[in-house]
Amino acid sequence: MKTEAGPGRSGRYAALDALRGLALVWMTLYHLGFDLNHFGYWHQDFYRDPRWTVQRTLILSLFLLCAGMGQAVAQAHGVTWRRFGKRWAQIALCALLVTAGSLAMFPRSFIYFGVLHGMALMWLVGRATLGWRRWLWLAGGVALLLPWGGAWLLGGPWASLAGAFDGRGLNWLGFITHKPITEDYVPLFPWMGVFWWGVASGQWLLAHRPAWLARPLASGGRALAFLGRHSLTYYMLHQPVMIGALMLVGLVFKA
Repeated sequence: MKTEAGPGRSGRYAALDALRGLALVWMTLYHLGFDLNHFGYWHQDFYRDPRWTVQRTLILSLFLLCAGMGQAVAQAHGVTWRRFGKRWAQIALCALLVTAGSLAMFPRSFIYFGVLHGMALMWLVGRATLGWRRWLWLAGGVALLLPWGGAWLLGGPWASLAGAFDGRGLNWLGFITHKPITEDYVPLFPWMGVFWWGVASGQWLLAHRPAWLARPLASGGRALAFLGRHSLTYYMLHQPVMIGALMLVGLVFKA
């Protein structure tokens, strides 16, 4: 049986792509449930039910870990700032398209700083801090704790500043006392901590266990790897396709 055995000419690792593909499949199932609820075919509380809120946290964490590991791989293969900038521009443009699309569908809770917005910022910070190496573990831990410390300060000693940090101008930092009304919210902190841990994990694996990333994949893994190699395109298309299909179903049943 044919297998993929690690980084090819593009410098990609099939195992990492497969892990990203797994996150995409999980995300798709989550979004399908959300869409079914939105159109009234299935009634779930995606905003408060732990069965869904915990899944969202796990899916996002897996995505950001993969993104951080991808930056470690890019560093190892000497990806230039020019090539990095081209990919970053694609992410930033897609983030703007998500904002425009969500504004049309959810005008009162549109996405102004969701996963792609957050990832674009994390890519820049992550690229600038690749040289921290083992200190990224500590930086990630601090980043994960920062919002709680910020919330404590804004709820007490610095309460007069709470309004500013809760507004859209600064709430992308994550130092909030009230969660904003938006369909997707991925602030810099605490999520930069997950991204940094992804970078640190990738650097450690490449230095000490490269075979784990270069391991052969069976057919199912190769399918996930293919999906993971086209993650941005898939991310941008999966929701419009599913929403369009459910709208079509609604029209058929009403006819």
